[in-house]
Amino acid sequence: MNLRIGTRGSRLALAQSEWVKVKIKEQYPEIQVELVPIKTKGDRILDSSLSRIGGKGLFVKEIEEALLKNEVDLAIHSMKDLPAELPPGLSLAVFPQREDPRDALISLKDQNIAELPQGATVATGSLRRAAQLLALRPDLQITPLRGNVDTRLKKLESGEFRAMILAVAGLKRLGLLARAGSILAPETFLPAIGQGALAIEIRAEDTTTAGLLSFLNHPETEYTIRAERAFLKTLQGGCQVPIAGYARMEHNRITLQGLVAELDGRKLLKDSIQGSAEECENIGMVLAQRLLAAGADKILEEIYDKKNGSGI
Repeated sequence: MNLRIGTRGSRLALAQSEWVKVKIKEQYPEIQVELVPIKTKGDRILDSSLSRIGGKGLFVKEIEEALLKNEVDLAIHSMKDLPAELPPGLSLAVFPQREDPRDALISLKDQNIAELPQGATVATGSLRRAAQLLALRPDLQITPLRGNVDTRLKKLESGEFRAMILAVAGLKRLGLLARAGSILAPETFLPAIGQGALAIEIRAEDTTTAGLLSFLNHPETEYTIRAERAFLKTLQGGCQVPIAGYARMEHNRITLQGLVAELDGRKLLKDSIQGSAEECENIGMVLAQRLLAAGADKILEEIYDKKNGSGI
């Protein structure tokens, strides 16, 4: 049997997919596993911010199309890149154990956000990160940042900006965690929905591949990610708006924190909710509804109006 894995071609994406490949080979030595790199729209357009490009599935659409055409047997994405709603005919097969979901500050001189000098330039391609940075330090100058991790590190070293924010999970998977000045606690800096987790997508009717991959499923990761994604789906959010969410599970109880922010960070709406793991998706939906009722609907409407009017 041969399994073809659709993946982006970046070093990080290939490292993630290679990890899954090794796990499959350990479980089923007789199966041949092949990585099939696929370039996505997000990989091709590097001169615009993600929020400006807009749309859903910037880093997954072409891989999903290959999966639907039976050109690959499964697709591996970063969970945070996956839109809240999957295309008809596709499903998430399993939820491998999540890596560290937090963000990290990377700087050549400064160990944490408080140490950044007045008016320092911080690079990030994420509106979520930008809004939370500005909420903590309104004096900071935010500049857009695209490209793979190696490209971003080279830009930092060349002095294009003072610091940047990257996901801890990516740094770990690339063996670069030592570059982090400080790791940002979720209590003060909420991660992206699904950050640190892998999404393994298959064709919905492919029960054979689903069965083969079942050994990879981590129940705690599944419950918490389902809660976060239900939160995102109810907010109808994407990379164009500053939305964050992070769920933890302990003794079969989930605690979900959620955030919706204005672009400049002047207003952050945050709330949290608890419930049983079996109610994970309902927990996410209820928290989103509470934030919408508290004014998140107006924040999101204003952001989308600005985007449609001026190309934010």
